[in-house]
Amino acid sequence: MSNMAMSNSDTLVTLFGGSGFLGRHVVQALAPDLWRMRVAVRRPDLAGHLQPLGRVGQIHAVQANLRNAESVAAAVRDSAVVINLVGVLFERGKQSFEAVHVEGAATVARAAAAQGARLIHVSAIGADPDSSALYARTKGEAERAVLAAAPDAVILRPSVIFGPDDAFFNKFAAMARIAPALPLIGGGHTRFQPVFAGDVAAAVRKAVAGEATPGTVYELGGPEVATFKELMRLVLDITQRRRLLVPVPFFAAKLLGSVLKVLPTPPLTPDQVELLKTDNIVSEVATRENRTLAGLGIAAHTMAAVVPSYLWRYRRTGQFKSRRSLA
Repeated sequence: MSNMAMSNSDTLVTLFGGSGFLGRHVVQALAPDLWRMRVAVRRPDLAGHLQPLGRVGQIHAVQANLRNAESVAAAVRDSAVVINLVGVLFERGKQSFEAVHVEGAATVARAAAAQGARLIHVSAIGADPDSSALYARTKGEAERAVLAAAPDAVILRPSVIFGPDDAFFNKFAAMARIAPALPLIGGGHTRFQPVFAGDVAAAVRKAVAGEATPGTVYELGGPEVATFKELMRLVLDITQRRRLLVPVPFFAAKLLGSVLKVLPTPPLTPDQVELLKTDNIVSEVATRENRTLAGLGIAAHTMAAVVPSYLWRYRRTGQFKSRRSLA
């Protein structure tokens, strides 16, 4: 075994939110480097799918809740690196943006600092304490709290993340399967720079290995910038369906979101409509200062290289659908 492997296998990395969509990619990216991983989640019994990604005993799930400082401190104990991947797309019960994004992130940062562990915090492009959208505002407040407690933390801000179990392309492909039209909120002009989950995980891996600059905010976007309308067209092309694309003014979308937000998993909330008023792309400053995937030496995957591999199941007859007859 190499010195690096021996060193890594003696080093504990704790991940909060490691059993989620992005978390699975991060665990998979770190496993070959032989880091010992402690996955801190609210339901350890639902994290068993992570263990086969590593060697026997390499990945271990423990119970922790970001709203409970004692459980967070216990999860961080003896860790050299702490990764916070926890975030929510909508508020539900005690899982508010303030509780999860701000207070939870601050709790993790303080625990990491007390342990003397390096911290990697995953935020989001658009994070801004002055944002009109509560999601982006609490993400920005979280970054401020994290850097106050752990000034050397590495912060990663991805754009919309895509991958096999994503909540973006899958949602609209499922909608196109049953609805006669897809909504273009605000006319569909909002620009995105979708980034593959595996590329975000590769950035986390670089940060864990010490290849990211401490105290720096990185903005992670894919190689393509596309409007919301262009992304809807991509979904329809891949799923081989003809659907109307109907512009919906922001005010009307907010009214709709006010109704839908009561659903267990709302497809739209008023706050998400507010988010759509701002482009979700890597800033020129981040590009100029090499605070990007390219700056970390990561070649980003295109949407065309990944998205068709999991959206084919939304075609009428799956991968066997002929491209000659659309429905």
